[in-house]
Amino acid sequence: MFGEAIDFASEESLRNLYRRIGVLYQGSALLNAITLYENVALPLRMHYRGLPPEVEKRMVSARLAQVDLLASRAKYPSELSGGMRKRGALARAIIMSPDIVFCDEPSAGLDPATSAEIDDLLLKLKTELGMTMVVVTHELRSIAKIADRALVLHEGRVHFWGRRGDLLSWKDPFLDDFFLKGKTDEH
Repeated sequence: MFGEAIDFASEESLRNLYRRIGVLYQGSALLNAITLYENVALPLRMHYRGLPPEVEKRMVSARLAQVDLLASRAKYPSELSGGMRKRGALARAIIMSPDIVFCDEPSAGLDPATSAEIDDLLLKLKTELGMTMVVVTHELRSIAKIADRALVLHEGRVHFWGRRGDLLSWKDPFLDDFFLKGKTDEH
């Protein structure tokens, strides 16, 4: 991965890999017993023991500002809305400036307006930070808005792999049905 061999038996090799990957979990996976600030700081504390507190504060504050949550840094996850939890989890996923971020259903459980805000934020961060984002979603609006390329799985196999425009215009019975049902579900 990243042009380098990975020794999965080596802790050092795995640590180096984990530093280059961020993950936004479907349910956000923020720890309830610690504040938003502490949740976002967690990967730094795990990977860079002894990081000066002022450096940690600057890094966490910058990421929270990027997701518009700096004012909520002292709140606990239970005090945040669903969209705020997703944005906080996204700040944690990008705190280490990873090369790639995996996002599992980033808009799951959110209303359409908040889902659109999350899509906009993903696009903005991808551009600003120059990172690759792999987004797993079944939300047609998200696919149409944020995907550069798309992979569609059907019955355990790759059914389509290509550019978003090709996906949206490709004539295929399964995809036609998928998109048609998705459009009717939106109304």
